[in-house]
Amino acid sequence: MKYVTGRLKALFQQFVVWLKGDKKMRKALFIGVNGYTFINPLSGCNNDAIEMASVLTRHASGTPNFHSKTLTTAEDNLSRHTLEASIQELFSGSCDVALLYFAGHGCFDTNLHEGMILPQDYRNTSDGIRVSDILTWASNATEIKNKIIILDCCEAGGAGESKQLKGGSSIISDGITILTACRKDEYAQECAGHGVFTRLLLQALHGGAVNVLGHVTPGSLYSFVDNALGPWEQRPVFKTNVSEFISLKEHTPLVPLETLRRLPEWFPEAESVFALAPAYEPEHPDFDPKLGEVFSQLQQCNRHSLIEPVDAEHMYFAAINSRGCRLTALGSYYRELAKKGHF
Repeated sequence: MKYVTGRLKALFQQFVVWLKGDKKMRKALFIGVNGYTFINPLSGCNNDAIEMASVLTRHASGTPNFHSKTLTTAEDNLSRHTLEASIQELFSGSCDVALLYFAGHGCFDTNLHEGMILPQDYRNTSDGIRVSDILTWASNATEIKNKIIILDCCEAGGAGESKQLKGGSSIISDGITILTACRKDEYAQECAGHGVFTRLLLQALHGGAVNVLGHVTPGSLYSFVDNALGPWEQRPVFKTNVSEFISLKEHTPLVPLETLRRLPEWFPEAESVFALAPAYEPEHPDFDPKLGEVFSQLQQCNRHSLIEPVDAEHMYFAAINSRGCRLTALGSYYRELAKKGHF
């Protein structure tokens, strides 16, 4: 009895340790600076930081995502010392992902040839926090697998340029991803209480940039924003040095994983054609419910561009006329992932 009790206690302690560790696996720091002491204030940065923290703290299912800390000038004095200490704390310790989000003023120092984020007490360039310093802190965080830096501020696009800077090196090291609101010679705009860039990020994270598996990655996030902003508007910048994209937020998969796992079964080769017949279509007199269940799954894949009908405009006509369907290039990609057991 003592052995059983001791064993249960040990398992419970392991479970508690696992829970605590899991919460530390992904952490994020969100910074919003509206109220500048010596330069013109901004209006949407506090909202940006708060809402970005809100959308990334949990996945769409409600399960925990990032363990977040939010700093805004609505409640804090965000001096250079405070921001530097907070950013260095973010890029310390051990975890899977550390994410830094900053909304506020930024500038590009042509003398040092590098960008800066501006704290609340900024007066001149000597008060700015150099992006190269942030990258150095992130690079030195060798026990953090992925470091993501998102900057919604003016003239931020020079971050991570590979040339040697007068003020320090800004080469992106392994595991770092940078996403900025605009190029180094452009201004980041505000509109309707949000930065234009962050408003698009929020739309993307709420599901606009979700892939078939239900993941929003840094790459899909950038693609969403890039497509939304025209050539005459501020242009976002994306730089990365990673071996694989991580998921920033998870939603319900567009196609159930059980269906995706059947792609190699239905299509033994990437070029295979799945033969259809009238019995697959519910409206036909020869309808077979078992075949109809398969057809429903194939149609769902078709709706998300994984499968296309052969010699027919719609899947309905492919079935009625005994044609077939085949994988698209995107479908072949997910078939290969299913074969490898990636989901």
